[in-house]
This record gives sequence, structure tokens and C-alpha cells, in this order.
Amino acid sequence: MMDQTNSKEPLAYYVGLDIGGTKCAVVLGDDDFNIYEKVFFETKVARGPTVIINEFKAHIHRIFEKYDRDKLLKIGISCGGPLNSKKGLIKSPPNLPGWDDIPIVDILEKEFGVGVALQNDANACALAEWMMGAGVGTENMVFLTFGTGMGAGLILNGKIYSGTNDLGGEVGHIRLADDGPIGFGKAGSFEGFCSGGGIARLAQSIVTHKLKNNIAVGFCPVAEDIEAITAKSVFTSALQGDRVALEIVKISAAYLGKALAILIDTLNPECFVIGSIYARNEALLKPLVYEVLEIEAIPEALDVCRILPAKLGDKIGDYAALGVAMQ
Repeated sequence: MMDQTNSKEPLAYYVGLDIGGTKCAVVLGDDDFNIYEKVFFETKVARGPTVIINEFKAHIHRIFEKYDRDKLLKIGISCGGPLNSKKGLIKSPPNLPGWDDIPIVDILEKEFGVGVALQNDANACALAEWMMGAGVGTENMVFLTFGTGMGAGLILNGKIYSGTNDLGGEVGHIRLADDGPIGFGKAGSFEGFCSGGGIARLAQSIVTHKLKNNIAVGFCPVAEDIEAITAKSVFTSALQGDRVALEIVKISAAYLGKALAILIDTLNPECFVIGSIYARNEALLKPLVYEVLEIEAIPEALDVCRILPAKLGDKIGDYAALGVAMQ
């Protein structure tokens, strides 16, 4: 599927490639994040990396049958980790079986004769929010995914920070409690308390305990419904005034506040931009988080830090890889 959304001819083009476990995308844009073409196709990982990379090549060549190929300045790639951004390698992401040490940057540079940059998806989303979303104008910004998992993209001193081997920003692995829901393979982790899967597991544990002790749970009255609990159902019920659901949300918010305090004290950022679950439930979460921050964070650091919902929403995928190309 192609979607031409802008007809103005720019001075230069950028191509963004988004590699996901279920679908891939090619986006053609310019310095102002105008989108000229979008192409989506299913990943179908069983086809293997060579077939999928060749499909990327074919779509790019097809796009430049309509646009001036000489104006292609750079290609950016957003992909789930692990990867090596410096060497341009995709290194066995769990959602891309068979993608083992794939030198995708070298492959595309040889094919198109332009620079190619690779970043993990959290960093790519951070770049997009920093360049045209909620973090515009900041020098030090932390982007938190707060979706299926909890990862971070760090913009420090006006540059993306990836770490020594692309593990900068793996904040979901921080242990916040000795025990708790499992996230990132660790009980009591930031991801365990603050992610879609983690909140569901936290809720299932609390509801199980209450029902066994004959405590009524309005949003899940019988044990047979426990497995169907999701983060979405918890937040929906909390907003409707369900006492147990609100108790669960308060626990997640408290640990979000503790983790933000650690990051504020360590990095002294100007702002956090938080996506997905936080962005959809900011009115409920923000006051609960600030109750903790006012106790835990260095006051002078908290005073200069804003906590903002991600601005780009569902459009972030269109812009993330373009942001990588523009860096």
C-alpha cells in the first residue's frame, strides 16, 4: 500500500525503514518530516532476512521511479534490539528469528550508495519525539515506551545516547523491589511494575489473593475471569471508580515515580516523554507519580524537569526511522 501525503518537491529526501516482527514499513520524507510515500508489507519471518531485505530494496527502487533518486540523502533503520548501531548489525532480536548478525547497513549502503544509520526502536522513537514531538527544543530528554515493555531512548546533550554496546536505556531491567511481577526476566523490575504485561500480572496476582480471601473485586468478580485481565481493563475500571483497580494503578504509579526519581537524580533531564499507557492515562497517573517524585527526587532537579505524554501517537512509526536518517 502506498500513500502519497505531500506533493511539494523538497531539496533532499530521506528514507526510513521500520523492521518489526509482524510488519515492515518504508517511508519517504524530507527535513521537515513531510511524508511523501509509505509502503507496508508483512514481515513473515519464516521467509528469512535475505528475502525481506530484498523486498525493502525493491520498494525503495520502486519509490524512486517517481522521485529524483539523486536527492536521496540518507537511509535510517528502526529495529528492535539487540543490535550494534556502530557496526550496523542486527543481532538476533527475539521477534525476528534468523536475523543473526545481519550487516544491514553495509548491504543497503552498497545497494544505494548513501549513508545508512541503524538504531533500536526505542531510540528511534526518542529521536522522533525529540525532533518533532513533545520533546522539541530540549537538550536532555528521556523517552519511555511504557507499552508492551518498558524501554528508554536517551537524548543527552543534544545527541542520542546508545551506550558502549547499544544497551543504554534498558531501564526496564532496573530492580525496584525484592519481589513483584516479572518483567525483562526479573521479578520486581521497572518493566514488571510499569508495562502492559507487568500490570496485567500484578493485577492477576492481587485479584487472586483477594478472591481467595473472599474480598469482592468489582471488575473481576470470579476467578474464571482472572486470566483475561489486561492493563487496559485495569485502567478502564480504575477510571470508572473500581476500588481494587485503582489500588493496582496506584502501585504501578508509585513504582513509576520511584524509577523516574532515579533517572532524574542520575541524568538531570529537562523532560520525560512517556508513551502508550501513560499517554492514554495521564490524568490518572500524573498526580500519583508526582506524590512520589516530591518525596524521592532532588527538588532542584525535579523543578526543571517536565513529564509529558508522547505527542506523536500512532504516527510515531512513520517518523521514527526518518529521525534516525536525519541524525
